Amino acid sequence: MADLAVVIVTWNVRDLVLDAIGSLYADCAASGLNADVYVVDSASSDGTPEAVRAAFPQVKLTVSEQNLGFGAANNVAIRQIMANDPPPVVYLLNPDTHTHAGATRRLYDHLLSDPKVGLVGAELEYGDGTFQHGAYGFPGLRQIWTEFFPTPGRLLEGSFNGRYPKQLYAQGRPFPVDFVLGATMMLRREVIAQTGMFDEGFFMYCEEVDWAWRIRDAGWQVQSVPGALVTHFAGKSTVQVRPRMVIELWKSRLRLYAKHHSPPKVVAARLLIALGMTYKLWRTPAGAERDAYRTIRALALGRV
Repeated sequence: MADLAVVIVTWNVRDLVLDAIGSLYADCAASGLNADVYVVDSASSDGTPEAVRAAFPQVKLTVSEQNLGFGAANNVAIRQIMANDPPPVVYLLNPDTHTHAGATRRLYDHLLSDPKVGLVGAELEYGDGTFQHGAYGFPGLRQIWTEFFPTPGRLLEGSFNGRYPKQLYAQGRPFPVDFVLGATMMLRREVIAQTGMFDEGFFMYCEEVDWAWRIRDAGWQVQSVPGALVTHFAGKSTVQVRPRMVIELWKSRLRLYAKHHSPPKVVAARLLIALGMTYKLWRTPAGAERDAYRTIRALALGRV
């Protein structure tokens, strides 16, 4: 019986996902964890499936002929796991990550040490070794404001913008948060059984926010675990199709607000997004991103 099942969804980041799998296996072996690894490839064209089969034949690989999106592709593997006597823990890991020594064990031990905790996430750093926020407060109108309009740096890095103080990470003790970044999400199997999986209505972005919201609403705690260090080479898949992903980001945010906020707040959010996109159009020269901003403004105003 495996201690945990790990799910990695990948799209056209062959070299990164090979390192992600290799560093994960090395960490698990060093810390005595037995991991079943599931990889779901969403129609990569860079030879990812062949490379994964050659380097890691023990991986349970699923190859999709179409790009399913982050949530739906994760759900493919989660369904397989939950249908076959699942281990106590399921760990969702991005393909653009590198696991540092002891990170998986630290997440695993903390998750199972407290019966109130249902979801944990790692301490993240960027590829250059600098700090990356790995946990956030649930988004409200203030976060929309900071996306578009000049905001003092102290507000950008504080609770006004959903950020937790860096000092909390530096203290080295797990602390409660609203949600953890989707790059590292380790869950109890009971949480999946109770709350379901990702909402596949989100193609890309905000899936982890929505699921964490449902997990919190179901009575579980979500925590960030400093010291469980993972390097996150952020956005290496989505940067390949940036204008489309900008649209997907705001479609997902609109869906998230509609699911979890009151109707008056949703109306305010839509108007603020439309205003922000108008401001971006005013400041942006001609190009594909202007078309994306027009589309998002129309979505926010209900014209699409």
